[in-house]
Amino acid sequence: MQGIKHIIFDLGGVILNLDYQRTFTAFEALGVKDFTSLYNQFKGSRLFDELETGHVSENVFLQEMQKYVTPGVTDQQIIDAWNAMLLDFPLQRLQLLQQLQLHYNTYLLSNTNAIHLERFNQILQESRGIPSLAAFFNKAYYSHLIGYRKPDKEAYQVIIDEHQLNPAETLFIDDLLQNIEGARAVGLQTIHLQAPKTIADIFKPAASL
Repeated sequence: MQGIKHIIFDLGGVILNLDYQRTFTAFEALGVKDFTSLYNQFKGSRLFDELETGHVSENVFLQEMQKYVTPGVTDQQIIDAWNAMLLDFPLQRLQLLQQLQLHYNTYLLSNTNAIHLERFNQILQESRGIPSLAAFFNKAYYSHLIGYRKPDKEAYQVIIDEHQLNPAETLFIDDLLQNIEGARAVGLQTIHLQAPKTIADIFKPAASL
C-alpha cells in the first residue's frame, strides 16, 4: 500500500457475496433453456450488456426476457430470478470500508444495472440499517449510470478524470482478471482478489492504521 492514496473497489465478489448458480437455477425453473448462453459471470449477451450500460430500460429487459420464459411467468418472477444471485454484505467488510475511509479516498466501480442496484441497497437496508452503499465511499459508480462497463478503459477513466487521480497512486481491486487487465491498461495499480481470499485478508493491518 506504499504510495497509495486512493482505492477503487469492485462490488460483487469483493464486497457483496454472489452466487450466480442461484440465478441460473431460478431462470431454468421459469423455462429458460441454457440461461448461461445468455449470461454468465464473464460475459453477457447484447441484452445484458446494454442493460448494464443503461442503453435498455428495465421494461425493455423484462419484455425481452418474456420471450425466453414459460408463458404466464410474471415480470416480478423474472426480477426475482435475476436478483437471486445477490446474497449478503459481510459485516467485517463493511467495517473495513469504514476504517479505510479514514485514510484513503475510496470509490466503488460496479458493472451492474437498475434492478440489481435497487435490490442490493434493499439488502443493505434490511440487514444493516444502511440505505445505500454510497455511505461507504467518496462516490459510487455504476455502469448503467455512467454508460460504460469494465473492462472498457472509459469506465475507469470516468473516476480518474472526475477526481483528477494519479493512477500510480490508485489501487483497483476486482475478482475478475479481465477487469484487472482493463485497469492496468489505464495505469492503475491492481489486486486480483481470488477466493477464498477477501478484502479483509488484503487489509489485515487496517485495524491498527
